[in-house]
Amino acid sequence: MKMLNIKAGFCPAVVMAIVMACPAWVIAGPQEPAETVAIIGTGYMGGALGPRFAELGYRVIYGVREPGRASVTELVARTGHGATAATQQAAAAPADVVVLAVGWPAMIEVAQNLGNLDGKLIIDVSDPMVQGDDGYAERTVETSSAELIQGWNPGATVVKAFNTLGYFVIADPSSVDGPVTVPLAADDPRAKERVAHMVAAMGLVPVDAGPLRFAHELEGMALIYMVPLDQRREQEWEFYFRPSTHWRAIWEDDWSVPVKDAGHLAEIP
Repeated sequence: MKMLNIKAGFCPAVVMAIVMACPAWVIAGPQEPAETVAIIGTGYMGGALGPRFAELGYRVIYGVREPGRASVTELVARTGHGATAATQQAAAAPADVVVLAVGWPAMIEVAQNLGNLDGKLIIDVSDPMVQGDDGYAERTVETSSAELIQGWNPGATVVKAFNTLGYFVIADPSSVDGPVTVPLAADDPRAKERVAHMVAAMGLVPVDAGPLRFAHELEGMALIYMVPLDQRREQEWEFYFRPSTHWRAIWEDDWSVPVKDAGHLAEIP
């Protein structure tokens, strides 16, 4: 069966209705046999992503330091679909996809001690930040979490994703009034496509945000996302990038040269 192709010109409301109504396997379900996704971390983000991946037909293994902990047992039961829990290394070993849903600075130790991750797809959802002296969030690394993780695991392929929206939106995209964008940064276009189809299948809107070094900018977006929370406002917001075709008019101008990967850009649903 052909994959659903969502054109940029569609009305966002119609796109969301189609995505939410179609079975996950029509949009981006994994091919048989089902791929294994290791969710490293069982906090808010891990606890939201795990059940969604399981709903899409992936085999989910939670990687935690204490697999027998009551909260982990409850999450495994809530996830269903044959989900299990194991130590972090044991979960990562058989996985095709490793989702790093661990906070900082714990990420420094975790991401360097998962064993051999060569050939695996790593999805980094973290944002290395702390509260600054003025009360607003500030960075704790000079580059980005994703770039550091790639450096620690050079044989794997890292994609930055899911770091610019609330966990509750991942768990239930209908909880907000309208579509929500998930920007993706990666150097490998095929890996970016894989994650884009996962995002679309979850009822969210994937966007190509450029190379992995732009994960630095995505983590900057997370700082902005925190502003209404830092200010204790009664209403927050979620990012949505409205489609536009305006800049096509200057493609033939000489204001810049084509990007390095112009000939093999990721195809984003």
